[in-house]
Amino acid sequence: MTLKNTFFTSVVFMLLFLQSNVVWAANQLDSVRIWAAPESTRVVFDLTQTPNYDSFTLTGPHRLVVDIQDTGAKINLDKIANNSKIIKKIRFSSPPKKGVLRLVMDLTKPVKSSLFTLPPTAPYGNRLVVDLEDSNGESPTVNAVSRSANQSSRDIVVAIDAGHGGEDPGSIGPSGTYEKRVVMEIATRLASKINQTAGMRAVMTRRGDYYIHPNKRSELARNIKADLLISIHADAFTSPKPQGASVWVLSMRRANTEIGRWLEQKEKHSELLGGAGEIIQNSDSEQYLAMTLLDMSMNSSMAISNSIAGDVLKDLNGVTKLHKHKPEAASLAVLKSPDIPSILVETGFISNPQEERLLRSPAHQEKIARAIHSGVQRYFASNAPSDTLIAKARSSSSQAQKHKVQRGESLSVIAQRYRVSISRLKQANNLKSDVVRVGQHLVIPRA
Repeated sequence: MTLKNTFFTSVVFMLLFLQSNVVWAANQLDSVRIWAAPESTRVVFDLTQTPNYDSFTLTGPHRLVVDIQDTGAKINLDKIANNSKIIKKIRFSSPPKKGVLRLVMDLTKPVKSSLFTLPPTAPYGNRLVVDLEDSNGESPTVNAVSRSANQSSRDIVVAIDAGHGGEDPGSIGPSGTYEKRVVMEIATRLASKINQTAGMRAVMTRRGDYYIHPNKRSELARNIKADLLISIHADAFTSPKPQGASVWVLSMRRANTEIGRWLEQKEKHSELLGGAGEIIQNSDSEQYLAMTLLDMSMNSSMAISNSIAGDVLKDLNGVTKLHKHKPEAASLAVLKSPDIPSILVETGFISNPQEERLLRSPAHQEKIARAIHSGVQRYFASNAPSDTLIAKARSSSSQAQKHKVQRGESLSVIAQRYRVSISRLKQANNLKSDVVRVGQHLVIPRA
């Protein structure tokens, strides 16, 4: 064979070899990310294309095996950050046939696994998501109501929700600041201030960098019997010009402002980033519940939300620029709990370069947290539920408890809030009808 023929044969062989690799490794695993929540762990496989996969579990020891068809990888799994209590390690294993990428998760215990794919959604591409939950564990209960043996009163419980997290970074500022990190700092500071307030207690919906679906956040608040849910976010828009903090409450219709519509779209985008899993399967029933329980409870919650939002805005106005001086309304899943007053605080526009710098500043984060705390504390100082320590302290210091009627409140809503009958409320105030006016001061009889 001549040198020329030998060279030609070698080139053909190399081309055939490369082509075969393109066929069986058309997809590539670019990276693996592990997000550990207190009771679960999410593993995300970043791929160049939509994966075709299978999975099965093994025992002795416990393992989850994931086979991804027509896929290759050049990553070092030993360098992946892993703070999960469920996963010991993730490793490659011998594939059942050529072209299959086999990944094995060595587990510390039996788990329930849920696998699903997610389409490209900026800043991520195609993903295979694996959600793991302890199959023998039970959901932990949080003792959010503080009572002693000789005390019938309780703390006011405030659920603090740091928006986004994990897979979902939220909005990203011009210099690369992640919303999820900024709001976690502010939420942590706010929770600390509430916990330092006598008669109040804060519970965080998330305590680390992991994703929680918006419907799940209000469910967590309900599980701890929260009196208020505060969701902390940092706004963004297509233009860098908008700036200022705002406070949002629930609208049963779509938002009628451009910023509000953008906010609703951003929530949908967050759901795509964070993924579906089993939580989204419950979203229809959650929304159905919210729609069918539009009774006295919903009216009361919405009225209280508006009042607290107004108080918080007054204090925010003293520490930062406001986007709007009145509460704004949007149809957001995190606000849709029918029985818990809920507000969403946009601490500023992270898409605005000046406000992005402010939101990164610990001093400014402290000011924002202090303002939110001050507004909430002022509201409950006058409107604490009657079975709480704050209400008991107030009633012991004054014989007659008073209430100033806020916009959207009715006599029935006020009676329900203080757990007194409408007839007793009318009698205490010499009312001949059920009509009350905004700004009117009412004497609240003892429950």
